[in-house]
Amino acid sequence: MSDLTTAARPYARAAFDAACAHQEQESWTGMLAFMVAVACDPTMRAVLDSPALSRQQAAELLISVCEEQLNERACNFIRLLAENDRIRLLPDIEILFGRYRAEAEGTVNAEVISANEVDEAQLAHITQALKQRLGKEVQLVSRTDPALIGGAVIRAGDLVIDGSVRGRLDKLSTALAH
Repeated sequence: MSDLTTAARPYARAAFDAACAHQEQESWTGMLAFMVAVACDPTMRAVLDSPALSRQQAAELLISVCEEQLNERACNFIRLLAENDRIRLLPDIEILFGRYRAEAEGTVNAEVISANEVDEAQLAHITQALKQRLGKEVQLVSRTDPALIGGAVIRAGDLVIDGSVRGRLDKLSTALAH
C-alpha cells in the first residue's frame, strides 16, 4: 500500500460519507472523475504545482475550471484538499471512493486483461465464476495486452489471478534464478 493511498483514505471516506448522507454516490463518482481528469492534465498539474500560487489560489483555480460539473460540497472538498496540500491525492481518492461505493452496493469491479480478444460467452463465464467466488455482483471490463503472449490476468479488488504465459515465464525465471 502506498503512502499516497494511506493519506488519501480519510479524504475518500469523508467524500463517500458526504455522498451517502445526501444520496449522491453516483454524482460524486462523476465529479471525482472530472476533478481527476482536470487536476491530472499536464498543463493544469504544472500550474497547480507552481510555488507562485497559494493553496487557496490553487483550489479556486481548480474550482473555476471544474465549477459547472461540481456541486457546492465538491467545491468545499477541493478547498479542504488544497488547505491540507492534498490535491495531488485526487486519483487515489477517486479509486478508494469507487471501492467504498462498490463495497456498499455489494459489487466488485473486475478487469480481464488478455493477450487476445475475449468473447461475450467467455466474459459471462468469468463473471459468473467471480460472482460465485467473491459472493458479490461483478462489473467486468475487458482489454487486450499482447505483451501477455497468451492467457489472461483477472483483477477483482485485491484478488489477482495470473493465467498469462508472461506470468508463467516470470515465475519460471524467478525459480531458476534461486
